[in-house]
Amino acid sequence: MNLTSPSPFTFFLSLSIVLLGTAPQGYAQSGSQAPKSGLPNIVLIYADDLGYGDLGCYGATKWKTPRLDQLAAQGVRFTDFHVTQPVCSASRASLLTGCYANRIGIHGALFPKSTTGINASETTIAEILQQQGYATGIVGKWHLGHQSEFLPLQHGFDSYLGLPYSNDMWPSNPNAAGNFPKLPLFRDNTIIDDDVSAEDQSLLTAAYRDFSTDFIRSHAKQPFFLYFAHTFPHVPLYAGEHFRGRSGAGVYGDVIEEFDSAIGTILDELDAQGLTENTLVLFSSDNGPWLLYGDHGGEAGPWREGKGTVFEGGIRVPMIGRWPGHIPPGIIQDQLGCTMDVLPTLARIVDTPLPKIKIDGKDIFDLLTGVENAPSPHNALYFYYGVNELQAIRSGPWKLLLPHQTNLIEGGDPGVGGQRGRYQRVQIDRPQLYNLSSDPGERMDLAQQNQKQLAIMLELVEKARSELGDSLVKRTGSENRAPGSTVK
Repeated sequence: MNLTSPSPFTFFLSLSIVLLGTAPQGYAQSGSQAPKSGLPNIVLIYADDLGYGDLGCYGATKWKTPRLDQLAAQGVRFTDFHVTQPVCSASRASLLTGCYANRIGIHGALFPKSTTGINASETTIAEILQQQGYATGIVGKWHLGHQSEFLPLQHGFDSYLGLPYSNDMWPSNPNAAGNFPKLPLFRDNTIIDDDVSAEDQSLLTAAYRDFSTDFIRSHAKQPFFLYFAHTFPHVPLYAGEHFRGRSGAGVYGDVIEEFDSAIGTILDELDAQGLTENTLVLFSSDNGPWLLYGDHGGEAGPWREGKGTVFEGGIRVPMIGRWPGHIPPGIIQDQLGCTMDVLPTLARIVDTPLPKIKIDGKDIFDLLTGVENAPSPHNALYFYYGVNELQAIRSGPWKLLLPHQTNLIEGGDPGVGGQRGRYQRVQIDRPQLYNLSSDPGERMDLAQQNQKQLAIMLELVEKARSELGDSLVKRTGSENRAPGSTVK
């Protein structure tokens, strides 16, 4: 298929762009209020499986990311920023709701056969902003439930173009042949291409870019929130025609460079519309690189392991913010932050109350804007994985790894050319204590030498288990909430 072919993908995409400003009846800004004056536009870009070391400003040398490097130079770059879980759905749930994903019943990655999704009782960033008069759009990967009641328009977004879950959840996946139904592309609540092909995937970055720039143009005269949750660099990897072979670093490098270029086009559109000065741009990733795929996976920089583990390579991600006049240029922020902090920080910026139900994120406005000597608001962060397994906690420079089974690429065999490799399955049989300030690679267990700090960390573990549970020790939390479900 090419860009001029009369395929369902391109036909309905063109129709979507024309109708971008119109939301389906019954969902369109039904709860919106008149906007407050002076509210900033917000562009939130969330990569999929992009590693800490995949951007030039974080040390990448194999490919170039000039527009994201420029964005970092114009604002703040965090070096100690985390996701709550090293996997797709859970990470996105925390970003959009400000909660630990297991608090709201979202575990791991939802699959096409899943009957659960985000509960209607949870409050998303989009809902908070929509109530303040924002136009809200999402482009890319949703992955918080693909049944109609879980889709973005039912959770605060006015418009949507993208895939409902990961792009490898399709019949063409060579590593899981026959296990998945056809991959659908959604526009709002409607499937506009019920069988996304490899050729379609190669057009996605350009399609998402064009949706984004048109959304900005269409809403230039009102506050808007654009959530660009990219499909890539999650495998399988597909670069657009003009980017294939351009990086000289294989398809992974090509995909990263096309993504960087698309972000540059979005930033240029903000300039063209005179909106740069009044737009907060945030960039992060949903977890670390998928090292199992070798040359089709990214790089974790100085951190150990990657996606699917609670070692730093799996949970420490890039975070960049730019807001001229509010975020001074060139800030390097080394205080601890987390993606679930985005919601409470944006709530402060737009002067709106936090959700009435309990959330876990903290306001990091002072960290974002470079207030001198501002401390992290987190006394502790808890890292769950699997089905409510508490696997690690962090407090200050200290990190405690709890007993659990994990898959390591060390001792395994990374894949080549898009094929899955092989992990080494490892049992961590005792608590392991690391000081990340002196041991960023998590190699020197200090649990025996520092019993006092170990005791402090275990007290924090008990607090988490009491509140959120821990299936590894058969504990049920007192404050977990149920996900949405289609099973009545």
